[in-house]
Amino acid sequence: MSSTATRFVRRTPEGEDRERLTCADCGYIAYENPKIVTGSVVIVGGKVMLCRRAIEPRRGFWTIPAGYMELNETVEEAAMREAREEACADLALDGILAVYSIARIGQVQVLFRARLASPGFAPGPESLEVRLFDWEEIPWDDLAFPSVHWVLKAWREIGDGPIGAPRGNPAEDHRGTGGLAEGA
Repeated sequence: MSSTATRFVRRTPEGEDRERLTCADCGYIAYENPKIVTGSVVIVGGKVMLCRRAIEPRRGFWTIPAGYMELNETVEEAAMREAREEACADLALDGILAVYSIARIGQVQVLFRARLASPGFAPGPESLEVRLFDWEEIPWDDLAFPSVHWVLKAWREIGDGPIGAPRGNPAEDHRGTGGLAEGA
């Protein structure tokens, strides 16, 4: 093993169509790919479950139970794990409600419609509180991310009906590059 540090540079390797982080010595390409976020719009008695974030980013703002997918788990397993971590809730997933591309931060979000598989929920370590909201009570100005607005509106469109094809980014923000004001 060499005592010298590997030097990575940005260049367009042969056969590639864009700059990549490449080892200057051996040509190894370190691909930088989007992160996958998964979560759920959890419906309990016609109300939506929201978690008030106890962590950054957007600490103190409301969101659905969601987070980064881990290696060796499916998107379904990740959504159910996130609900256990954030809301101490066991879920039954109804299906994929939406898939969003958030280009500005390199995320793909796969979001489900879900219900409780067993009664009860409570704040987990990443949540300050967990509450159920009627549609009219949702704290729209205090939602953490544009995609939370989008997926809640997608749920409202279909309610408890058949999910059909997953919803995508809204036409006005098809690449997920807008911020809270533009994407809400």
